[in-house]
Amino acid sequence: MDEQAFKQRTKAIALRVIKLVEALPASSTSDVIGRQLLRSATSVGANYRAVCRAKSSADMINKLRIVEEEADESGYWLELIGESGLMPRERLSELLKEFDEITAMVVASQKTIRANNPKSQTENPKSIR
Repeated sequence: MDEQAFKQRTKAIALRVIKLVEALPASSTSDVIGRQLLRSATSVGANYRAVCRAKSSADMINKLRIVEEEADESGYWLELIGESGLMPRERLSELLKEFDEITAMVVASQKTIRANNPKSQTENPKSIR
């Protein structure tokens, strides 16, 4: 999948999550979990755009890690919504699958970048002074 297609995919999932959060039943639990989900899900696309502007392989890997974390976190919040009964699990299954796929693609991208740029494997952020 090329950069533009992945940007569109991450934006589309963010828009789907916005609609889902708006459809949650009104409660303090829905408000808290909905905000968390909204924050992490919209962050996936925003952070992927930052990946596209990375200055180096190491920078790209670091930014991809953020995308990975946010996509995985989004899956967690969706699981909580389903398991708590705030929304039927069937309604969440496609979104969960999509976040799993995005996470897998981002992990694969990180591995490819590392394989093609051995120097990026040895760079350690703690060693920067």
